[in-house]
Amino acid sequence: MLNTRFFRNVRLGIKTLMLHKMRSILTMTGMVFGVGAVIAMLAVGEGASKEALDQIRRLGSQNIIINSQKSVQQAASGSMRVRMNIYGLLYDDLDRITQSFDTVERVVPAKLIRGTGRIGGRSLDLRLVGTTPSWFELVERKLIAGRVMTPHDMQTNANIVVLTEHGARKLLAGRSTIGSQVRINQGYFTVVGVIKSESIQSGAMQTPDEEIDAYIPLNVAIERFGDITTTRGQGSRSRELVELHQLIVQVDSIEHVESTAAGIERMLSLFHSKKDYKMSVPLALLRQAQATQRTFNIVLGSIAGISLLIGGIGIMNIMLASVTERTREIGIRRAIGARRKQIIGQFLIETVVLSVTGGLIGIGIGMLIPWLITMFADMPTVVTLWSVLLSVVISIGVGIIFGMYPAMRAANLDPIEALRHE
Repeated sequence: MLNTRFFRNVRLGIKTLMLHKMRSILTMTGMVFGVGAVIAMLAVGEGASKEALDQIRRLGSQNIIINSQKSVQQAASGSMRVRMNIYGLLYDDLDRITQSFDTVERVVPAKLIRGTGRIGGRSLDLRLVGTTPSWFELVERKLIAGRVMTPHDMQTNANIVVLTEHGARKLLAGRSTIGSQVRINQGYFTVVGVIKSESIQSGAMQTPDEEIDAYIPLNVAIERFGDITTTRGQGSRSRELVELHQLIVQVDSIEHVESTAAGIERMLSLFHSKKDYKMSVPLALLRQAQATQRTFNIVLGSIAGISLLIGGIGIMNIMLASVTERTREIGIRRAIGARRKQIIGQFLIETVVLSVTGGLIGIGIGMLIPWLITMFADMPTVVTLWSVLLSVVISIGVGIIFGMYPAMRAANLDPIEALRHE
């Protein structure tokens, strides 16, 4: 009985609204754009945040990345003719970190050398990365062809190289990839595998790889290229001595990452008075990015909420006008026995129908806009279920909150005065 009465009132409310189609459509416009803005803006924010969070997670939440860098004093003297710059991580640092911390599972070193790879008439500037097989376990990259470095390659000082997809396409176009001989500087290396790289740098976050990387065993890199690199410029020549350019430290659990990083920082400061290294902790960056995402979502939601507020005010305005227009109708209904709560219910149903209909249309538009942004602007967007459910709840809430005053005003009209209204 109650359900039948409710649906009858809903049908009556829809019929009443259809008597003024254009006015009802214009009234819903505020809700349409408000809800659409909420979903679209949150989808854009969620997509951007998800991309950044995924990049950080791929660095490894249990990893600590330490990079060599010139100290402030050495960077300031870069324009001068310097015989030798000595800076960065040491082989001893690798041993100290491995032996001094129980929470460290393993440490992966990397030595970076600039070189030129050649096959026939093709050449490409490469960044040689001398490292160990564990690098490919800590930094997850998709294997496209062949294999990665193995412990056997390290034991035998094998002249093998693992190229990135970019390097393979540039150097090996039209050739068989695996087994090809690549000349790098003055040495020849056999290509045993191709991996997909991910070179992204943003603020404090930097991936350990670049698209022009070529991976060789660390002991081969030390033997063939040594620790000293020479850079020639116009009328000058600079030399640098760097033992290790990078260390990736894997900690046994997430709970120990930040404390271990602090311990490593204290230890390195004892042996590097010039602060010639930079430490990145992906876990700390992940937490910071998540906090930024929450702030970003609140800001976007607040901006879109203003549109919903305007839509709600529009609904209240129209319903107040409707109360004035239907004063005589309200008086007749009260005269034949309608109670105040029935009048309130009827006007609330009409406002909720307006707001929910506008909200549903807004949801459709809000889901379409992110899709168009992804298609034409190539920006990642993510429409979440909670943003859609939030929009539905907001639509109903706006209808009830902004419809309550007009409904109460209609219910409180004096029946006799209402019947006299022309």
